[in-house]
Amino acid sequence: MAKNKLKRFAAVKNFDNFYEPVIKEEFHLKGKWHAEHFHNDNPIILELGCGKGEYTVGLAKHFPNKNFIGVDIKGSRMFVGAEEALELGLSNAAFLRTRIDFIEDYFDANEVEEIWLTFSDPQPKKPRKRLTSPLFIDRYRKILKPGGVIHLKTDSDLLFEYTEEQIREHKYNQLELSWDLYGELPADLDSKTQDILHIRTHYEKLFTEKGATIKYCRFTVN
Repeated sequence: MAKNKLKRFAAVKNFDNFYEPVIKEEFHLKGKWHAEHFHNDNPIILELGCGKGEYTVGLAKHFPNKNFIGVDIKGSRMFVGAEEALELGLSNAAFLRTRIDFIEDYFDANEVEEIWLTFSDPQPKKPRKRLTSPLFIDRYRKILKPGGVIHLKTDSDLLFEYTEEQIREHKYNQLELSWDLYGELPADLDSKTQDILHIRTHYEKLFTEKGATIKYCRFTVN
């Protein structure tokens, strides 16, 4: 297993849709993702903590006129999504290997339209490290366009309750919130929205097989 991870990590570094910046060095695509990678002015959406990149690839399939970037620290995991995107010819999907703590080093102000947080670590003992904590929201503000949307999809009651409290406490603009996403999806949702919300990550499949209820919310912070 360890050998396979090393092989994948070595291979993904040669993909033209994968980037591994050097920490604390100026990143050449900051503020230039449109011009120098995607070669268009379409909106940029991030999946933070993307794992194998299922949402990044799934969203890129559904929205050819938007650009998607999966961000994670595990290069061997991102190999799966990056390889699939190349095989499918998805020029609107890219991957960035870095810690989310440094996200503002790789994107300029107003460069990002939306952020997806898919099955993030709930960090039971470290609330400040939760990806919806004020520490991280302040980082997102620096790169999101005004009115930029943050999506959270999780199996964790702890993380979801915490996020709901943060929305209230900091008066974020709550657009949607469900403690049972699949049980409460309106029947009249258009098919594309239904498909997007039903994209299943590796971890979601594991959690739902164990009977977990999937929670979802979206909100804006600026």
